[in-house]
Amino acid sequence: QVQLVESGGGLVQPGGSLRLSCAASGSIFSINAMGWYSQAPGKQRDLVAYITSDGSTKYADSVKGRFTISRDTAKNTVYLEMNNLKPEDTAVYYCNVKGIMRTLTGGTSRVSSFNSWGQGTQVTVSS
Repeated sequence: QVQLVESGGGLVQPGGSLRLSCAASGSIFSINAMGWYSQAPGKQRDLVAYITSDGSTKYADSVKGRFTISRDTAKNTVYLEMNNLKPEDTAVYYCNVKGIMRTLTGGTSRVSSFNSWGQGTQVTVSS
């Protein structure tokens, strides 16, 4: 199994900054993509940003120029640097990691895909 542990959320004033972190651990063979999603109360979970294994990135239009996604491949960790935060950025932010895991069962090594979610971290932007 693959576990994700998020950190870095909190309360910040408009115009402020936060840095979210998400560390993946477990039977990871390879990671295809790591990303962040946000979900405001009563709304669906939307993509904020993701980064692929070759370093390609994609951002939601609403965060372009303000948020930066990066990763530390040695630590299987993804970061989201959030600058110039706005009240509309208030949401629970979820980390998502997709890849291949390898497990050993009865002496047999098996590989399978995984799509794991973090527990979510609250980001509140308010004065």
